[in-house]
Amino acid sequence: MFGVYRAFVLLVFVTQLCNGFYLPGSYMHTYSDGDSIFAKVNSLTSIETELPFSFYSLPYCPPLEGIKKSAENLGELLMGDQIDSSAYRFRMRTNESLYLCTTSPLNEHEVKLLKQRTRELYQVNMILDNLPALRFAKQNGVTIQWTGYPVGYSPPNSNDDYIINHLKFKVLVHEYEGNVMEVIGTGEEGMGVISEADKKKALGYEIVGFEVVPCSVKYDPEKMTKLHMYDSVPSVNCPLELDKAQIIKEHERITFTYEVEFVKSETRWPSRWDAYLKMEGARVHWFSILNSLMVIFFLAGIVFVIFLRTVRRDLTKYEELDKEAQAQMNEELSGWKLVVGDVFREPEMSKLLCIMVGDGVRITGMAVVTIVFAALGFMSPASRGMLLTGMIILYLFLGIAAGYAGVRLWRTVKGTSEGWRSLSWSIACFFPGIAFVILTVLNFLLWSSNSTGAIPISLYFELLALWFCISVPLTLFGGFLGTRAEAIQFPVRTNQIPREIPERKYPSWLLVLGAGTLPFGTLFIELFFIFSSIWLGRFYYVFGFLLIVLLLLVVVCAEVSVVLTYMHLCVEDWRWWWKAFYASGSVALYVFAYSINYLVFDLQSLSGPVSAMLYIGYSLLMAIAIMLATGTIGFLTSFYFVHYLFSSVKID
Repeated sequence: MFGVYRAFVLLVFVTQLCNGFYLPGSYMHTYSDGDSIFAKVNSLTSIETELPFSFYSLPYCPPLEGIKKSAENLGELLMGDQIDSSAYRFRMRTNESLYLCTTSPLNEHEVKLLKQRTRELYQVNMILDNLPALRFAKQNGVTIQWTGYPVGYSPPNSNDDYIINHLKFKVLVHEYEGNVMEVIGTGEEGMGVISEADKKKALGYEIVGFEVVPCSVKYDPEKMTKLHMYDSVPSVNCPLELDKAQIIKEHERITFTYEVEFVKSETRWPSRWDAYLKMEGARVHWFSILNSLMVIFFLAGIVFVIFLRTVRRDLTKYEELDKEAQAQMNEELSGWKLVVGDVFREPEMSKLLCIMVGDGVRITGMAVVTIVFAALGFMSPASRGMLLTGMIILYLFLGIAAGYAGVRLWRTVKGTSEGWRSLSWSIACFFPGIAFVILTVLNFLLWSSNSTGAIPISLYFELLALWFCISVPLTLFGGFLGTRAEAIQFPVRTNQIPREIPERKYPSWLLVLGAGTLPFGTLFIELFFIFSSIWLGRFYYVFGFLLIVLLLLVVVCAEVSVVLTYMHLCVEDWRWWWKAFYASGSVALYVFAYSINYLVFDLQSLSGPVSAMLYIGYSLLMAIAIMLATGTIGFLTSFYFVHYLFSSVKID
């Protein structure tokens, strides 16, 4: 008991005295003068191919102690990140210009690879103290910010290519003064607490910025090969003349050098990611989202008011009549009251509906919880791969909710729990099975291209273990809970003979497909920013907006599905189950169509069939997930609406 009390007091004490930091999951690291800091390198990436490759697939200088891979989480592996150690060494507040290495003469394969990576606009992604390297370039008088630097460049009207072999780094540092107690460490090494006695160790410098200017410089290989790694070399200015740049051709020996300058900055450590998270077109983003919110709220309000007035008038008029008048009214009038004996009739393919609703509950829950945590700052870009890792973990554990929802709906439709195990297995394997097939096909394409984006065989087995050892048992457990939950009783009896549905002037599926336009109206602005983040390598960190859009999407999906269900019941069409699902789920068709539009008009630089196949595959998977989530929201809302509507009517 005393140990628990002491731990509680210590926790309160630490909470009061520790500094709060900007990004949960990453912690400040201070450096003293002369401390060695090694940069790391991530996979080479390009917005033209979307195929990541290892940094050391090109003839770059390896570190003296050999290449060491950084520990990577599940999300980083799935995203194709491969973070390796590099030879680039920095000494805190020591400005220097250093030699790295000179390659052996380039062979035909290396020249072909360097030229290909240069012309496909591949970028080298370097990381220092968890900060990506920033590069600033001017185009048409406008300063553009990029992460990473190009492998090389190809001058216009020339068949020659030139490699980037000299880097000018600028490291921004902020002088740090320790308090009585501080939290220090890095996102990879964890968190440490130091006391007053260690205060002197805390005094040092924080890295708050990392910028790079790439150059191509031609050196004399005979002179440079006499040097050793980290020997000093004269500082150079980036040459503007092509004859002074390092050309890529056979038998050339390339010398790699770099220089570093440390500059004091007023930027504090909690604000160091601000430069990366500034989104282009911020004003357009804000006004477009606010405009969408106003329009959607206005339309939804009108629909909801009309709907409430119509249903309330029908119910009031029906309830005020005596039994004989009600019977006479049933004979004379048409509408939703006439399908009272068929409205809860079991739909076609009821098992598939239960499976899709179960998976939809899981995907919706995963999306909501993930975006809420991201909006609160718990899944920051400083913690690479955490967003995807968190989504996978949530998806696994929300198998309980999926099994429960699917089996309970099954019991409601069938009136019995028989077959719940088979249903739970199907729920556990439906969407993961679709994702597994799509990702396997895409993975073969990545394997054939030798890309680091390909999922290793070992990771395949890990994902299968997570699927069958965690997701399936939890889904079965959720299904078991569903069999023990109180069954939902229908308020009316179902007739033995189905009622004939009157012919329609136009097919009902046209109305169902058209209903998806309203939910899509809440999404399409945000989709542009999300797609730009995924395919153009930009940071996306306006999760507060995304949370608002998600909540608005839930409301609109529910309203659209309810209104369409009511319209179908009014024309005596009692087959509302699947139509309620697809009324809101049809937004996925518009999302997929928008992704194709984005591919054609915004990703014109995307080259090669493999890149296009990857894009379409991932877009298809996203559209299926959106269909299951939005369809489930609409169906469950319509189900409870129909249940409430017919439980409010007096039936003999």
